[in-house]
Amino acid sequence: MPNPFISTINSLIPEPQASLLNGILFGIKTTMPKDLYNGLLITGTLHIIALSGVNISILTNLVARCTLFLGRKIGSMVSIFLIILFVLFVGPSPSIVRAAIMGSLSLLAVYFGKQSWGLLSLILASGTMLLLDYKLISNISFQLSFLATLGIILANRKLECQRQSGFIGELIFWFKENLKLTLSAQIFTLPVIVYNFHRISLIAPVANLLIEWMIQPIMVLGLVTSLMGWLWQPLGIIPAWFTWVPLTYLVTVVEWLAKVPLASVSF
Repeated sequence: MPNPFISTINSLIPEPQASLLNGILFGIKTTMPKDLYNGLLITGTLHIIALSGVNISILTNLVARCTLFLGRKIGSMVSIFLIILFVLFVGPSPSIVRAAIMGSLSLLAVYFGKQSWGLLSLILASGTMLLLDYKLISNISFQLSFLATLGIILANRKLECQRQSGFIGELIFWFKENLKLTLSAQIFTLPVIVYNFHRISLIAPVANLLIEWMIQPIMVLGLVTSLMGWLWQPLGIIPAWFTWVPLTYLVTVVEWLAKVPLASVSF
């Protein structure tokens, strides 16, 4: 069914921020201004508008925090139910279905008191989807989503960077962890990007470090804006203002970095 939130976002937030939010939340790219889309491609940040496991992870974490008082098992079931609703709202694209299956498997593991195995969940989710539709193996969105998730899972399986005390120590730890995950995801997706887009972004690590930390607040604020605005448009005005601020930051960073000489190499 048509996504009821897209028109709400378009009526509450100006361009190009509205198109960017629709891309982050729902994977909509058709209405995005060409300059912004090219900027995302040049800076190696196009993945933020590819609906993927990040959306499911944020949804799962939010629900888990809100249902702590209900206990582990009830919270897991509520999360799975909301994941299903989310997929129905945004549409069953290959990347979001894979992420939904992975998230549901992880939550079932929590429900039965088992350890959550990310790599096993990824293999089961992707394998199930390919059995149902083998043509997905040639889908670029599916390939990028699978490889990026694989890179992040394998990076997380390594020993965590040593945490140091104090604010500076926490900042250094955050920087190292984000750099590790960002580089891992980019290395694993690089062959697909090079083959399909004939471009290598040299500034991608810097760009991702500057914007990745804003994706979660943008998603949370964007979901609140779209839901409240959908219920009654005036309710979405104030959260839309707060959503516009980080969206503008993200647009500005992408536009500036895209203009850096040799930001990317095309061939």
